[in-house]
Amino acid sequence: MASTRAAIRYAKAILDLANSKGVAEVVNNDMKSIASAIETNEELSTFIQNPTTKVEVKQSALLEVFADVNGVTKGLFHLLFENKRFEILEAIALEYKKLFDINNGVEVATVTTAIAMDAALEAKVLAKIATLSDKKITIENIVDPSIIGGFILRIGDNQYNASVANRLQVLKRELSN
Repeated sequence: MASTRAAIRYAKAILDLANSKGVAEVVNNDMKSIASAIETNEELSTFIQNPTTKVEVKQSALLEVFADVNGVTKGLFHLLFENKRFEILEAIALEYKKLFDINNGVEVATVTTAIAMDAALEAKVLAKIATLSDKKITIENIVDPSIIGGFILRIGDNQYNASVANRLQVLKRELSN
């Protein structure tokens, strides 16, 4: 899903407001759960995207589903209600998380693995990350069975490919030369 300029503007505004009230981290946790809920729940995603559903219905449903979120997050729901822009809620939540991490000197490392990471692999990856970056790192795991095994680590513009699929490609090139 492409992040829109509007989503970035909303995310910046919400982060500024959350920072001024000292609740940026609480709102970040709200945004994580909102993004996760929309991503994993197709029914919720379809409901939010549906142009025929009245904005009043969307707002009251979101306030019910996310009843325990911070007031700033509820304020975002109200803003999206007024501007009839609920379809960009997931994009806003993802942008907010990115901006929050940047503001706090946290870099996100994307780790692609063939199966979900276990604690042992996560420890190995964190050790590798420590040699590449001195920032605080949060790990985002992407599961892609096509890499067969090992992992691909991406931090910013740097990529470290320790996948079995990559080793097989290299071997294949060497054999064909």
